[in-house]
Amino acid sequence: MIYKPPQPKLLRWIALFLIGTFLQFLFYIPTPVLSQNSNSCSNITTPLTSEEQTYARAAWQYFVKNYQPATGFTNSTGGYPSGTLWDMGNYLMALNTARWLNLTDQADFDSRLNKFLTTLSSLKLFEDALPNKVYNAATAQMVDYGNNPLERGLGWSALDVGRIMAAFDVIRTCHPQYNDWLKGIIAKWQVARSLKDGQLFGATVLPDNKTLLVQEGRLGYEEYGARGYQLWGFSAPKAIALEPFKLVEINGVQIPVDSRDFQSTNANNYVVSESYILDGIEFGLQGELADFAARVLDVQKRRFDTTGQLTAVTEDNIDQAPYFLYNTVYANGTNWATITDTNQPYPQFRSLSTKAAFGWHYLFPENAYAQKVFDAVKDLRSPDDSGYYAGIYEESKQPNKALTGNTNGLILEILYYKARGNHPLIASASTSVSTSKPSENASSGTSSNQPNSTGKPSENASPTTPANQPNSTVTTPTATPADTSKPTEVAVAPIPPVDSPQSSSNLKLDRSLTPVERRYAEAAWRYFQANYHAKNGLIDDRSDFKGATLWGLGDYLAALHAARSLDTITPKEFDQRTRHLLGALTKLPLFAGELPSRSYDTRSLQPVDYGGNPAPEGNGWSALDLGRMLAALYNLKSCHPEYTAAVDKIVLDWSYLRVVREGILSSATVTREEDGRYLTRVNPEIRLGYEEYAARAFQLWGFNLDRSAVGGEYQTASVEGLKVPIQRHRTDTNSKVNQYTVSNPFVLYALEFGLDPKMRSLFEPIFQAQAERYRRTGTLTASATTSIDRKPYTVHSTITGQGESWVALGDDGQPVPKGRLVSTAVAFAYNALLPDNKYSQQLQEGTTDLYNPLIGFYEGFYETTGKTAVGFTSSTNSMILQSLLYNVTNRQPLIRPTTMNSLWWQTVTKGNSGRGLPNTAIQQTKLTSDSSGSYWVSDGEKTHLVTGTK
Repeated sequence: MIYKPPQPKLLRWIALFLIGTFLQFLFYIPTPVLSQNSNSCSNITTPLTSEEQTYARAAWQYFVKNYQPATGFTNSTGGYPSGTLWDMGNYLMALNTARWLNLTDQADFDSRLNKFLTTLSSLKLFEDALPNKVYNAATAQMVDYGNNPLERGLGWSALDVGRIMAAFDVIRTCHPQYNDWLKGIIAKWQVARSLKDGQLFGATVLPDNKTLLVQEGRLGYEEYGARGYQLWGFSAPKAIALEPFKLVEINGVQIPVDSRDFQSTNANNYVVSESYILDGIEFGLQGELADFAARVLDVQKRRFDTTGQLTAVTEDNIDQAPYFLYNTVYANGTNWATITDTNQPYPQFRSLSTKAAFGWHYLFPENAYAQKVFDAVKDLRSPDDSGYYAGIYEESKQPNKALTGNTNGLILEILYYKARGNHPLIASASTSVSTSKPSENASSGTSSNQPNSTGKPSENASPTTPANQPNSTVTTPTATPADTSKPTEVAVAPIPPVDSPQSSSNLKLDRSLTPVERRYAEAAWRYFQANYHAKNGLIDDRSDFKGATLWGLGDYLAALHAARSLDTITPKEFDQRTRHLLGALTKLPLFAGELPSRSYDTRSLQPVDYGGNPAPEGNGWSALDLGRMLAALYNLKSCHPEYTAAVDKIVLDWSYLRVVREGILSSATVTREEDGRYLTRVNPEIRLGYEEYAARAFQLWGFNLDRSAVGGEYQTASVEGLKVPIQRHRTDTNSKVNQYTVSNPFVLYALEFGLDPKMRSLFEPIFQAQAERYRRTGTLTASATTSIDRKPYTVHSTITGQGESWVALGDDGQPVPKGRLVSTAVAFAYNALLPDNKYSQQLQEGTTDLYNPLIGFYEGFYETTGKTAVGFTSSTNSMILQSLLYNVTNRQPLIRPTTMNSLWWQTVTKGNSGRGLPNTAIQQTKLTSDSSGSYWVSDGEKTHLVTGTK
């Protein structure tokens, strides 16, 4: 062995000491300060009942009786002077609650917090980096879990760091005078040492006294801990993502389980209640976590239904050896396991958890089962007024008399959450959590607390259509509370089998997908598997709502074609799904007997408004949505001609008399008059990019739309020194809509129709402005309309909108602060269309792995935080599939010419149909090629750009 001198190690320790010393002087730690109550934290909108006040006083007494005046800390368990950083976070949350619920006065609050922070500021840190895993609460010494002093310490827990940083955020929000002090504490900690490869890492000391960094956190707690880091500017993108996980069926419910199990990682992958409860009351249950929480509650109810045993499981201290257990829904391959942290089973000590029962009840106050478990524990208080017991043993039915800061702190947090009107405690959480009960079948994959809206309308705003498609100004519907019942799905028969279905489309591929591209294609197709209605063949536009528009169904049909062409699905699956969708299209009730309505419930197939409310007579039609469907149906005929007769029959059932008028596309809306009458109004479509796309689709079917097709003069605005189009210059209408410029319709047009010279003159400055913004600011930009899982639910991240560059707008035209997203779909599309462009390559690199392998690609990520925008739509996943197909077809337009010898053209030739069909059996557009590539083109004026703003 070669002797290695110790100097590098010595120098490293000296460097760490000097850095710590420098930071001690750099960050000023203030002398005691007094809080002021001038913020929203004191806004109690739903005061506690007298009974709830009793709960709160009882829980607070735990901290009164376990307070250590020398340090300002509290005991983690009754009478035992020990505590972790997690326990300290519990106490800070409890202390904040006590102040706003008037359990303590301002002087006591300030005295307690000043003492706590003074001690915390001077704690000895493990390796001078981060707080030790555990301290003596009475002396603030580093100790082991037996409360024995340790000079070096045990290491640190990244999850505990995340917990206390979440508590710090609540304190600085509710008591801003302490902000600088808290910032100074965090600045002294070497937080970066607990982050590696986008994940959270704890530290432990090996038997040879070396320090080992170990990845911390499993599904639920890992995301919670990462959120705490994120509040203070520390990013852990892999930790905050849900992957890797799998679904395990327990009592008939598909439960999300971390796929990193004990056998392979020596860490437990337990599923418990507390992580979801904490996320709900502090951050607000959103997106997939809301769905996961609903499943975790539902499976506990189902265990009760099956066994009669009330079930609310989570980790808890117990009042006998081994003193701490994880009561789980699932852990390490076993359902309903009760284990130690070393995976030793103790099923005889499984218990009904007090804190879990409180949490589920206040997160879902209308849920009958949550009420039942709450009733079982709400009076489980110590007779000597020392706080709430931890729970009730299932086997003996006796109280688990462990008294802990965790149980009592969480109860206080929960009651404060209730008093705030079920508003999350963390300031950055912008929406309240729905109080609706979880679905009776949480395994369906639909979160029960999502707004009941096909397109997620904003309050007091025009209703929206699903992300990545345009909307039209219509009467604002009144959104109803989320309907958590499961309506009976209407069964629709597929159309009869077609003659000689083809094993593949007649679209010729230039090359095969690479292994990476195939992985992306399979991930995008997962959306259409996860959101498929097997009884009627429809697909939900959004994963969080049971509704569809004709635009969304057009997306699905385009995705079907792409998936079959890429060999992502089999010929049999393509044929079955296609025939089923065509069968459903024949059953959709038509508005006024003319055209499909704007939106439908995907279970009942009945028309609904954009608020998800029944609209028995329909709510008008969208010419833009019709255009999307007509483009998809035309290409189905082109690439899969065996379906031609069925397609023509569908489109010949529709009447086009009012949608195509004098060369312009028009849409119908329904308005309610003051006298209660509902009136239909038909107005021209003028959405930039969308009008041009839809017009080209109608031209494929022979409609003359020279005044809506791309062409004429366009008004522009200067963005990043480029003339970006903002609207068509026209005198044929005075219709007003919220004008904005986004990428979606232009990249979809380019993928399907190619870039004719007129469209290219619009497309290029739109792309170049985004690339220039990135060059100037370093901010990745893929401006698009996207869905998110919170208000305003649909965000237009514009290139220019309402006269302002780079503004994020809701459908009501109001700015959405920090709401801009980088669109996954648009990034894929730009990379497909401009593969040699360095900026489009950077966009692709930033978004390619932004997917959930079970549900599909996310909408994107927020520009300001890099946080994933939770939301899944047919539009995003369809565009990704189309982009991948475009890559392997030598970048030819995806829509191909079809035969003119079909029922549609024969009917047009006959004339006098009474349905507003084209006057002549001639396509108004044709596929052509030149040195710039292939594209569909029609005759018309050249495009002129007119500089100026509205």
